[in-house]
Amino acid sequence: MSGPLTAKKGKTIEAVWSGTWVADRLGVSLEDGTGDGTGGPALQDLLGLALRRNPKRAHLLVSRVLGKHVPQSPAAVYAAGYGLGERVRELLGEAEAASVVVLGYAETATGLGHCVADGLGGAPYLHSTRRPVPGVEAAGGFEEAHSHATSHLLLPEDPKLLAGPGPLVLVDDEFSTGNTVLNTIADLHARHPRGHYVVVALVDMRSESDRDRLSAFAAELGARVDLISLASGTVSLPEGVLAKGQALVEQYEAEAAASASAAAPSAAGSQPAAGESQPGGGQNQPLRRLSSGVRGSAPGDGPHPTIRVELGWPAGIPDGGRHGFTPAHRAVLEAALPGMADRLTAALGGTPERVLVLGNEELMYAPLRLAQALEASGAAAEVRFSTTTRSPVLAVDDPGYAIRTRLVFPAHDAPADGPGDRYAYNVAGARFDAVIAVVDSAGDTAELRTGLLAALAPHTGRVLLAVIPSYVPDRQEPIMTAEPLRGPDFSSYAPEDVGWLLQDLSGVELEAPTEEREEAIQAGDAHYAESLPVEYQPSPEYQQLYQSALTASAARMARAVGTVTETVLAERSPSPVLVSLARAGTPVGVLMRRWARARHGLDLPHYAVSIVRGRGIDANALRWLAAHHDPADVVFVDGWTGKGAITRELREALGEFEGFNPEIVVLADPGSCVETYGTREDFLIPSACLNSTVSGLVSRTVLRSDLVGPADFHGAKFYRELAGADVSVAFVDTVSAHFEEVAEAVDAEVKELLAADRTPTWVGWRAVERISEEYGIHDVNLVKPGVGETTRVLLRRVPWKILAQRGAGADLDHVRLLAEQRGVPVEEVDGLPYSCVGLIHPRFTRGATGADGKAVAAK
Repeated sequence: MSGPLTAKKGKTIEAVWSGTWVADRLGVSLEDGTGDGTGGPALQDLLGLALRRNPKRAHLLVSRVLGKHVPQSPAAVYAAGYGLGERVRELLGEAEAASVVVLGYAETATGLGHCVADGLGGAPYLHSTRRPVPGVEAAGGFEEAHSHATSHLLLPEDPKLLAGPGPLVLVDDEFSTGNTVLNTIADLHARHPRGHYVVVALVDMRSESDRDRLSAFAAELGARVDLISLASGTVSLPEGVLAKGQALVEQYEAEAAASASAAAPSAAGSQPAAGESQPGGGQNQPLRRLSSGVRGSAPGDGPHPTIRVELGWPAGIPDGGRHGFTPAHRAVLEAALPGMADRLTAALGGTPERVLVLGNEELMYAPLRLAQALEASGAAAEVRFSTTTRSPVLAVDDPGYAIRTRLVFPAHDAPADGPGDRYAYNVAGARFDAVIAVVDSAGDTAELRTGLLAALAPHTGRVLLAVIPSYVPDRQEPIMTAEPLRGPDFSSYAPEDVGWLLQDLSGVELEAPTEEREEAIQAGDAHYAESLPVEYQPSPEYQQLYQSALTASAARMARAVGTVTETVLAERSPSPVLVSLARAGTPVGVLMRRWARARHGLDLPHYAVSIVRGRGIDANALRWLAAHHDPADVVFVDGWTGKGAITRELREALGEFEGFNPEIVVLADPGSCVETYGTREDFLIPSACLNSTVSGLVSRTVLRSDLVGPADFHGAKFYRELAGADVSVAFVDTVSAHFEEVAEAVDAEVKELLAADRTPTWVGWRAVERISEEYGIHDVNLVKPGVGETTRVLLRRVPWKILAQRGAGADLDHVRLLAEQRGVPVEEVDGLPYSCVGLIHPRFTRGATGADGKAVAAK
């Protein structure tokens, strides 16, 4: 097992102090100090010892209450920091505490500092970071002398955060020499002098000379410096301990490498897992597996796919203190925590015995609070919390050593200092039934799935992934000077038809086979927006179907275009700014712009932006729009509603942006999800039949952290090579040619609509939920209602079956042809509010079976 022995009901029994191994071999010892008179815990209750490969300091003080290297009860981790904050508040008094700012150190104390700020009763919080953010000016910086990674940046969103005269509280996990504190205070005091600093740590391990040096420094500065810790003492280091410690590290790592090499030919199950180092030759204990709560697998079938959990993180709330965290942020987060814990509980299924919530380097506080809420809910018999780290530590499987096992995996957030190994300690062999990995969206990459998540899988019954949106400060103005992309350089539309608020990724290879994408998406290994499907090239028969559909429905489309445009002009704005959701909304936006020009002589601006389910709308595109237009005039346009997922996504995403109206307008609203539409009939919109060749030769949008940085628009590709098959302009020309003949009917229809009750009923969403359960899918995201969404399933995903409304006519001819080409059954049913519904293959893996036991037709 990892760390201390665990008894029933989660009680901890310390059989051997986890520092004896280092003490016996190097002569290193901990000596309790006098502390500050509070009667706090002894050092050995708080610390163990380990060795690390570090040229500056071989030993490592391993905290048992920090939540970094040693999995611990989240309640205990939070209480340690919160209690220190209460003591700071008592020291300062209510008046001074009201003006305090708390600063925590990366990476180990980012969560601790945040807990101290909570204990102070509403203090704003900032932590240092090693992740530079484009467009955010540093408010300070300093070096940490003994750390594995030394450079710290201070990147507050509010440049005045550190400029006030009130006390500054500096929080670190330990004080060894005090150099880090001296460097920080010297830098900040030179910028913004203040009269009072309070230094807070779990343990104060300075020597007497280091204490005297801090006192002299404070006197020279002319400021008061107080110190608060849970315990104090000293580390006794014999002469030559650094060289001796380095030699021990080299010896044990060499032995571990030799042991792993010797085990390579062994039978499956007896080898160390990939990515794991087990110095000392210790073997992991057998892993318990969950016996319920995971569909499609039985106990003993091997590691389950990663389960992605949508937390419902509150919009606009930072993922941590990298750019500042205010009392207002804290109040919103507190209110949201129970709901997020409920979603994690539902994803866990049943009541597992032991669950680990695993944070990620600097991202400590948010995972800690999620773990604490999960623990309080009783979702598992025992919940533990720890965090990955960039610090390399020797692992020795010995009860008297603090780091029993380690997992090694590559960095997955494109660190500024380049690629490198990262570590998770005391996880392997700890018998966790489930591990919930919590990362920010900057770290939600392909490297995460092939690295950390793959390393975790052999050591737990299941792996869950929760992604918190990476916070981008509002004062960052990433690309306000950029101009939208326009044809013919990007897209085959005329430059006045649409401006694309996207970045051009045409030179990047993004396409992947449909089956490969589907497997990765459903396994939680990829998000659909991280790659592109291979562009479907229609057969001559299918192209003829498209032309026939366009001829038959062009006038019907023109009428819907006129109806929705006139409704917008009457109700929303006499001079709207059309913003279509790329790419299904873009042909509709072009047509609405043409109607306004033909009927009213208006030259309406039209832009295309990206919105991604589960990730939200492109925030930088919104900032560009707000800088160039009145947000109140912006009207978001899409082609049609399915079950209304994007409608909900848009409303939620716009919550943090003032002035924008979240009500989307669409050509067709068969799901009754919006108030402004051209029709509520589920008829064939011919542009749904094709991909880029009817949408300006532009791909669907891409959002991947290695391609789209915090200062970038989302991306897309321009398929210039498909120009010979392009019908984008011909499509809008054909529909526009019918404007005049439908004008009278549009006027009558708009008059009737303006007087009608158009309140959405969300009948489509209810139908999707019913179908999801009836067909054993249990995931509404795999049910795609309406002729447009069904077409997309057949073109881009791995379809399982098509449900067609009995008696549906020519509108479904192209659906039937595509289904025949892909070997997908079409089942006629009654009672659909749509013409048809496409079902994506549930739990897809190549060779998988669906709910009816039939194999997928992967053609």
